[in-house]
Amino acid sequence: MTERARDAVERTPASLRIGPSVLVWRDGALAIGVDELAFPVPRRIRGTIRMSPKALPATCFRFDGGGGHVWQPIAPRARIEVDLLYPKLRWSGDAYFDANCGQEPLEDGFRHWSWARAHRGGDSVILYDARRRDGGGASLALRFASSGAIEGLPPLPMATLSDTAWRLGRTMRADSGSEVLLRSTLEDTPFYARSLLEASLYGESALAFHECLSLDRFRSNMVRAMLPFRMPRAGRLFR
Repeated sequence: MTERARDAVERTPASLRIGPSVLVWRDGALAIGVDELAFPVPRRIRGTIRMSPKALPATCFRFDGGGGHVWQPIAPRARIEVDLLYPKLRWSGDAYFDANCGQEPLEDGFRHWSWARAHRGGDSVILYDARRRDGGGASLALRFASSGAIEGLPPLPMATLSDTAWRLGRTMRADSGSEVLLRSTLEDTPFYARSLLEASLYGESALAFHECLSLDRFRSNMVRAMLPFRMPRAGRLFR
């Protein structure tokens, strides 16, 4: 999450270099070389990550009428292998890889959104709810088969969870009458939270990774003043 100058970024059709870190598509997998400093307490983070997709749907979804904001689930289900030298850490498991892009800053187009991903057997379920600044909304409920086939699902009722420590509201869609259980809050910031939930989705109980994002908070002057303490700029600290 280090902010770097334009000349520290280089892109080709198969690779992306950002400072000393690089992402390369090689032999059907994404190889990531990480070489960064943690912040605000400086410590080295160095190692490799390999993400092997089980399917590549090559499908994009637009979240606004003008097509200015696009979400692409590049690999809804994948295998990941993490091998870090600093800190010494190695593990593997299920992974997910997506991308968002737009023709304007995200906070100009949206006020809030929530997202959840759950693996069920060989399939993945992804739920998206966004509230636009023009008053409209966007909602997606999709099932991705291991083959890459995509199926639209009917929307589930919305459940309200407990607020985060920063008083950020959390909502999650789940089967009617079922309880959504908060297993862990993995990241808690003034405008963003990531959580591990347990919920009943389309008749099956599943663990789900959940994100909520408040763009109203993100664009506030107070939060903008706090960001440099969590996202260092390379020109100030290191190249």
